[in-house]
Amino acid sequence: MVEAIDDPMMRETGLLLEQFERLEKDGHQPSWLFPLRKAGMARFAELGFPTVRQEDWRFTNVTPIAKLPFKPSPRVPPHGLPMEAVGRQIFGSLAARRLVFVNGHYAPELSSPGESKDGITVSNLAAALVGGAGLIQEHFGRQVCEEDNPFASLNTALFRDGGFVHLRAGMALEAPIHLLFISTCSEAGATAHPRNLYVIGKGARATILESYVSTADGASFTNAVTELSLEEGAMVEHCKFQDESLSAFHMASIHARLRRKSNLISHSIATGARLSRNNIRMALAGEGVECVLNGLYLTHGEQLADHHMVVEHAQPHCNSHEYYNGILAGRSRGVFHGRILVRQAAQKTDAKQTNKNLLLSDEATVDTKPQLEIYADDVKCTHGATVGQLNDESIFYLRSRGIGAERARRMLIHAFAGEIIERIRHAPAREELDRLVWERLEAHPQCSTT
Repeated sequence: MVEAIDDPMMRETGLLLEQFERLEKDGHQPSWLFPLRKAGMARFAELGFPTVRQEDWRFTNVTPIAKLPFKPSPRVPPHGLPMEAVGRQIFGSLAARRLVFVNGHYAPELSSPGESKDGITVSNLAAALVGGAGLIQEHFGRQVCEEDNPFASLNTALFRDGGFVHLRAGMALEAPIHLLFISTCSEAGATAHPRNLYVIGKGARATILESYVSTADGASFTNAVTELSLEEGAMVEHCKFQDESLSAFHMASIHARLRRKSNLISHSIATGARLSRNNIRMALAGEGVECVLNGLYLTHGEQLADHHMVVEHAQPHCNSHEYYNGILAGRSRGVFHGRILVRQAAQKTDAKQTNKNLLLSDEATVDTKPQLEIYADDVKCTHGATVGQLNDESIFYLRSRGIGAERARRMLIHAFAGEIIERIRHAPAREELDRLVWERLEAHPQCSTT
């Protein structure tokens, strides 16, 4: 039973505990999963919602989330959302194996997971758990560190569905896998906890796209967790795009374990939500790993976009590079916290971390904190951050060649965003994102004012 709680924030926590108690009675889950759920709920109850008094959260106040009247997002009836709505979304028109989730619930009538082949599984997680959970049990929760992340713990306790991708050794997919999460909720506090698990076998290759979008304006809450497990020599390009309602809240955790000679490039493009945060943890657990983290956040109005990451070098001869650019207008805020951790055994590490921010208004602000924590002595590590406005000399140079002031500003801003977009290897996805960024810049009045 849940005791009566007087404190408003604790009362909302009580709503989550009630949801967990109802989930406990659900018999449609494997026996090994519930102890993990219970541990996640216990850890969330112990940690509570983070506060600005905690160092890792001092620039991001989640009190508006803690005060939401958490309600499970409703199911949309079959065919309640037309197929055309999928094609209108980012990546929705690309040729891909596609899983569509509406308000956190799998929508098979909108999905096209592709032909099942031996060694390739593209499925919603709930169905995979029912169909045979041996592989999932081996990998589920193994990458996520919940010790200091209450939102990841909450996801473990309350998730209902998400994407499951498994490629056996040597398999390769030329077409991307696309997970599309659509929120149609206008009700405040409508909550979804997507859980994605990608297991990529030895020498396998894949491109995985995740997009989170809204079709209604409401203070909904998305709390997503993505786990990636890359075996020896695996190669993955992962791209997460978030463009939810400007009234919505978005929390996401991306955790990966990279084994010997694996290669991961992960992109984070954030343009939506009133408050969004990506907690990113990379464990370089084998020799010769290559890891690139690449991100762009475009904010305006009262938005806040936060990227908080830790890249752990645990073995020698590994390379990691982080590139994050922010373009901020209005009274919006950007937060970047990057930490490179080099263990004593990780000799011959090559790590680079860069955060650059372009402020389009005097009211926009950025808090940036790149960090190095090094316990090895034969390494090459650099980090840096910049915050500034458009360069007047660059604008003058373009104007001297007959380009108008407004177009000159847009070109420079677009080039700043292009530093990130051009690193996306999958050409159709890169071109679609590049076009979207240009359209957003065209729509922003602060991109053309002096």
